[in-house]
Amino acid sequence: MKADYKNWMPQGMINGFAAAAVICWVVFWCVNTFSGVSLQTVSKVVCTALFVLGVLLLCMTVWMFLMHRAFSYTGKRQMSKQIIDGIAEYVTVPDGGKGLDVGCGSGALTIACAKRNATASFVGIDRWGKEYASFNRNLCENNAQAEGVKNVSFKQGDATKLPFEDGAFDMVTSNYVYHNIPSKDRQAILLETLRTLKKGGKFAIHDIMSKGKYGDMKEFEKKLKELGYEEVQLIDTTDGKFMSKWEATWMGLSGSTLLVGRK
Repeated sequence: MKADYKNWMPQGMINGFAAAAVICWVVFWCVNTFSGVSLQTVSKVVCTALFVLGVLLLCMTVWMFLMHRAFSYTGKRQMSKQIIDGIAEYVTVPDGGKGLDVGCGSGALTIACAKRNATASFVGIDRWGKEYASFNRNLCENNAQAEGVKNVSFKQGDATKLPFEDGAFDMVTSNYVYHNIPSKDRQAILLETLRTLKKGGKFAIHDIMSKGKYGDMKEFEKKLKELGYEEVQLIDTTDGKFMSKWEATWMGLSGSTLLVGRK
């Protein structure tokens, strides 16, 4: 049995866009062919719209294909694995301690952290929505079994209202989750995650922390320090740490930042 962490860019989505592009061009050909030589104005508008839409869908298909190839765990680039392993390097939990991974998806980060901290236990939580139907609790549990990792558990929950008491964990982690949550205040979601961290506990949270999505993160860093957090650091992961500036740009990951520290 081999772990299957899936792909952040689902193959089904790529196939869907490719099929839509083909349909647009087939309909374009039909309208153009069977409307006769002297096309009516409506037909011309329809043809133009179908052709342009087909081109846009093809461009999206190519972009998603390249994303899928870069994120693949079995491919050459393996960006997903590089990011997961890179975050896990910041994760240290004392013997008997507990860690929380918010938005665990297929369980990759939860399992990677558990592997590095065999004497601690980790909980992965996710809502596993229909947008990523192939990600679910059973998948996470199967991946943990395939990796021979027993110090993990998984449960369904909401990142904006975690079902845990204050100070329940020694470590909290997350990877590319909060920017997907519709919210006008993602800093509040960060605080909800950090709420579950006990005094002296550590955090390693990676996301697209651009100003448009998160507001002023430098001010947030200052706020955490004012609240008594011992260590707070914002690390740009697009400067070669997890990806190059060029990769971050064409992939739409500009602003990717790792927030690490200690409470």
